[in-house]
Amino acid sequence: MSAPLRVVIAKPGLDGHDRGAKVVARALRDAGVEVVYTGLHQTPRQIVDTALQEDADGIGLSILSGAHMTLFAEVIALLRQADATDITVFGGGIIPAADTGALREMGVAALFTPGTPTREVTDWVLTHVRPS
Repeated sequence: MSAPLRVVIAKPGLDGHDRGAKVVARALRDAGVEVVYTGLHQTPRQIVDTALQEDADGIGLSILSGAHMTLFAEVIALLRQADATDITVFGGGIIPAADTGALREMGVAALFTPGTPTREVTDWVLTHVRPS
């Protein structure tokens, strides 16, 4: 029997709105995923360090501040530096459709915008994020 999935849910940057992140974290826990919620105002370094320390299979970023291009890029770059590209990065929040292609090209596996049913997020995580 394999270990349960472990996912870090994080709120990077100065964004102080965490209700969506908490809802997703709870839905993932209810679906049997081990969730580590980092809380507000995390730096990309803190998020990656947490993922490495917790042996996470995935990182979910919740970004409502408009800094999604910079914050996703920093997290992905830090994962590459740590030779941890096996950690799946996904996210949600206020992300313009015009930016989704560039985010996917940089390595973001999935993006969920406001109004996405939590079941869609949990189904995606259970299907696409796998323990190493």
